Amino acid sequence: MSFQHPRRRSILLATAAVSAAAAAPAAASEPHGGRRGPLVIGHRGAAGWRPEHTASAYTFAVRAGADWIEPDLVPTKDHVLVVRHENEISGTTDVARHPEFAGRRTTKTVDGRAVTGWFTEDFTLAELKTLRAVERLPLVRNRNTVFDGREQIMTFQEVVDLARALSREHGRRITVFPETKHPAYFRSVGLPLEPELIRLVRRNRLTARDCVVQSFDPAGLREVAEARLGLPLWQALGTSGGPYGHPVTYKEMMTPAGLREIASYARWIGPDKSSLVPRSPCWRTPTRPG
Repeated sequence: MSFQHPRRRSILLATAAVSAAAAAPAAASEPHGGRRGPLVIGHRGAAGWRPEHTASAYTFAVRAGADWIEPDLVPTKDHVLVVRHENEISGTTDVARHPEFAGRRTTKTVDGRAVTGWFTEDFTLAELKTLRAVERLPLVRNRNTVFDGREQIMTFQEVVDLARALSREHGRRITVFPETKHPAYFRSVGLPLEPELIRLVRRNRLTARDCVVQSFDPAGLREVAEARLGLPLWQALGTSGGPYGHPVTYKEMMTPAGLREIASYARWIGPDKSSLVPRSPCWRTPTRPG
């Protein structure tokens, strides 16, 4: 499929963005896209066409019609925010092929779950820059594997710079839509995400047209809200359980009382699409008589 086809361009990114864009109709009336209508989010970039969270994935997404690009944020050992789907990077980089890092393979408990591999918080940024990105789901997105080994891990600052360059190239505002990953875990190991995110927003003078911050973690969003950055905040909502470390379920957060509480610090919510559209069919094929 060629991204040159205008109709296919919109379908391409809308498919990737659907889980993150459940609140998009409300967002469409905001100034971020500079227009009314559907909001297209390049979720991790154009992950179906390039390895996710790479410069080429974000660039492909924007050229295919995305209004926003969505980086997931995790920290390095020297507290630099980088973009990876998870802090465990054996599935998204070639770290296992680097013998100099073999001794860093370990098992950690992240948000109550034991995970084995290599973790961004055990590497400096300089060390991570020696790695190269690979396709996370090679059996599903096997065409992406031809791009394995071509690109470095990006910092959040580099994503901001790329968004601005793409805005100039395409003559429209490209918004960055960062998600903080595992905030409670990183607070527990002395690498909180929010202070560095706040610093970068201020350093880059990001406005409500440039950046929207999302997280599943209410405490982290409250910290960003208290910084009074003037950015819209987006409370992401899961389908089961609740945000790690908080005595509230996602189901409770979606009640009238829960939504009022969210409204005290966040502007939007991002429920999973299955919370809005039933997964079971709403109709049954009639059986033939006899």
